[in-house]
Amino acid sequence: MNKPLFQETQRFTQWWLWLLLFSVSLTIYRPIYMAISEGQPLDAGQWVGVIILAVVILFMFIIRLDTRIDERGIYVKFFPVIPKFKFYSWEEISTAVVRKYSPLMEYGGWGIRFGRNGKAYNIKGNKGLQLKFKSGNALLIGTQKAEELEKVLKNIEI
Repeated sequence: MNKPLFQETQRFTQWWLWLLLFSVSLTIYRPIYMAISEGQPLDAGQWVGVIILAVVILFMFIIRLDTRIDERGIYVKFFPVIPKFKFYSWEEISTAVVRKYSPLMEYGGWGIRFGRNGKAYNIKGNKGLQLKFKSGNALLIGTQKAEELEKVLKNIEI
């Protein structure tokens, strides 16, 4: 990778998401805590609930969307699902524009999504870099730095 003209790292930091995880945690862990405090052994279902919830919380802590742009193209990584950067060269991209979008209506939510407008990598918000490829495929990469990204794209010839 050359020196980046643009770079961004996003994480799930939405308060409502963490409130939801906390609420689910209380719902699952409270009966387990009560059972343990009364000296009762945990059944298999309780252990499965504990393990699944712990994995989900850990996943939410480590997941991140990294975007980098340089003179050669765009690099995207959605760690840990996509652990290495995927590279998209400017030669394979027909258009690249920053646009407002509806995560729920267009892609069904946040994360790695597939919708009527192609694939999306998004963590939060409603602004993203819309790529259209010469192959006909499309990819939207969510951003929290829309204005900075637009400035960088103006200086790149696609």
